[in-house]
Amino acid sequence: MPGFEIIDKKERLAVEKIFKEGGVLFAHGFDRLRKKFHVREFEHMFSKKFKSKYCLAVTSGTAAIKIGLKSLGVKRGDEVITQSFNFVATVEAIIETGATPIIANVDKTLNIDIKDVKRLITKKTKVILPVHMLGVAADMNAVNRLAKRHKLKVLEDNCESIGGKYNKKFLGTLGDVGALSFDFGKIITTGEGGMVLTNKKQFDKYAREYHDHGHENNPLFPRGRDTKKISGFNYRMTEMQAAVGKVQLKKLDKIIKNNKKRYITLEKQLKKRFEIRKITPLCSPIYDAFIFFVENSKLRKKIIKVLQANGFGTKNLPDAIEWHCSAYWSHALSKKQVNHSKITKKLLSKSIAIPIWLKKSLSEYSIIGKKIKDI
Repeated sequence: MPGFEIIDKKERLAVEKIFKEGGVLFAHGFDRLRKKFHVREFEHMFSKKFKSKYCLAVTSGTAAIKIGLKSLGVKRGDEVITQSFNFVATVEAIIETGATPIIANVDKTLNIDIKDVKRLITKKTKVILPVHMLGVAADMNAVNRLAKRHKLKVLEDNCESIGGKYNKKFLGTLGDVGALSFDFGKIITTGEGGMVLTNKKQFDKYAREYHDHGHENNPLFPRGRDTKKISGFNYRMTEMQAAVGKVQLKKLDKIIKNNKKRYITLEKQLKKRFEIRKITPLCSPIYDAFIFFVENSKLRKKIIKVLQANGFGTKNLPDAIEWHCSAYWSHALSKKQVNHSKITKKLLSKSIAIPIWLKKSLSEYSIIGKKIKDI
């Protein structure tokens, strides 16, 4: 479920407090007018919880992916392997760096198929970019082993699974760099926003400078006379976003706990009739969608109709499939990549994702599960 469902007076008061403290909405400078640096506090909170040495708050998940790629040295002529079930932003970020996106299909976990990745590696490959889709981790042991064997970097797109874990470590902290999103539909939200995670100083240094027009934040100079060595862009998070983010982050564990209760309720009703999405071994999901496969297309349509009629709807599958499957992205990808994605398109055409809403009670999930089972 998205974080917007549990926005309450705590987020409102956090924003109001900024204006009481001086009203500085910019993340840098104006020391005499402010009492706190909220973006810095948000980054520190994230670093502490996720056990990531460096955390950089940015404007969006898309920005986080692009910044991550740039920090890893991705440039024109390079290839970045990512997956076919994904949000289009990941491919857009790769293209923005000048690199070429190479599309691997997904397996029954709906995450990157490591066997397909092996076939796609060339001399031009620079980065493997797995996406932890809809709450479930990719097989990060396999990804990291393959990357190490071929001397490649790993960027985790964890925009859709914040709070999930693999082998007891938070997703986004297992590769060289991790990218997170806080847009309005994510498990925690700042309206728009993102975070870049890494444990390597050189990647954080580049990311921090690149996201701020190249500013080095040299302590020997005021910001207006600051030094720079690289050209950058403006991907800075605002103080208001960070204030909301600090409140939302404190709610994350409770959200996942309540998601799981609703997920299990559906699983009990449907596991004997349908094939349920496989959970990657060693993964602790965030349970924000219950995904299952329906071979019969007429039955699938009936189930979707029931979900819509009862106020549940679907999550990406199928309601936003054109934005989440590379088989539809001929505007951005080569014909070869689009055609290769049709294997995933076929798999997704049999799937349904029921969103996990906290506004829906356990009883309501039990009832909708029974209705689907009895169709």
